[in-house]
Amino acid sequence: MGLSILVLIQSNPLETHRPTEGLRIALGLSTGSASVTVVLLGQARILVSEDTSDVVEGEILERHLPVIQELQLPIVVPEGSAAAFSLDLEFAVREVSQAGISSLLCEADRVLVF
Repeated sequence: MGLSILVLIQSNPLETHRPTEGLRIALGLSTGSASVTVVLLGQARILVSEDTSDVVEGEILERHLPVIQELQLPIVVPEGSAAAFSLDLEFAVREVSQAGISSLLCEADRVLVF
């Protein structure tokens, strides 16, 4: 079995390109032998919401979103995210407690932070 990689995206996609780039990199890594999970915190949860129109580099994001949905790339968000954001149900999103997110971070072989 390959490495487990966790891509933690916490930057605001309305202010910087880093979250979009992090999601693009996660997608690229997921095509290899590694097990990739994406964790979205704070405003980064907008990346998998129904309204991504104001995201920096949104045109790049729009190209990759259908592939992320098709591959069902695992995406983790904090509990309560569905109530705070209009999450797109086409993504493989699951809500996890803060303790669960901490465990995912500790158990991953590699963590990339954006």
